Amino acid sequence: MADNKYKRVLLKISGEALLGDEQFGIDPKPVEMIADEIRSIYERGVEIAVVVGGGNIFRGMKNSARLGMDQASGDYVGMLATVMNAVVLQCALKKIEVECRVQTAIAMNQIAEPYVRHRAIRHLEKGRVVIFAAGTGNPFFTTDTASALRASEIGADAMLMAKNGVDGVYTDDPKTNPNAQKLDKISYADIIKKDLKVMDTSACALCKQNGIPIIVFDFKARGSLVQIMNGESVGTYIS
Repeated sequence: MADNKYKRVLLKISGEALLGDEQFGIDPKPVEMIADEIRSIYERGVEIAVVVGGGNIFRGMKNSARLGMDQASGDYVGMLATVMNAVVLQCALKKIEVECRVQTAIAMNQIAEPYVRHRAIRHLEKGRVVIFAAGTGNPFFTTDTASALRASEIGADAMLMAKNGVDGVYTDDPKTNPNAQKLDKISYADIIKKDLKVMDTSACALCKQNGIPIIVFDFKARGSLVQIMNGESVGTYIS
């Protein structure tokens, strides 16, 4: 077992990361890449929990409005999308011999285990990756908030926010403002006060409350997870 800066982490992956070159759904190439990156620290003995979004299939607020659905119903459909992504990722991990379990906040016993905190922790202690699906099980909460909640519940040492093509937190949106500056470190309070759109403020506040540092990084940069475990400066460190 290698010397790792963090023993137990929660990795948050956006659903859009699974799109790859597709306009909708799941591209097998990024799924395989994500699985390989997870394996790179799994083999070092890191205990890994994962939350994956569902935006590649259905975005609650955006799609529900277009379909004339109320937000609660749209959010539930979005939760189901996260379950599909979780099962796909589980299969990709098992294919490369990484032990993995999916736990859902909405009971669907034929597909996955129901979320039980102590069982999840036991899986992690036994060296299994645990994927948390269906958000918090409640509408009006994003997968960012679900990630912060699960990270707090399992006692994660850090929450790793994998972004799709963005290598950290910027003073403004770097895609629209070429003068936006990347921040190597920032406090929880500044994220909330300046309303930086890197994550939901409720997720940031929950991590602050429980003393969980957040690392925002670009998942497309191969080897980032290993660099983080080595204690190298990657992305933006929020504490």
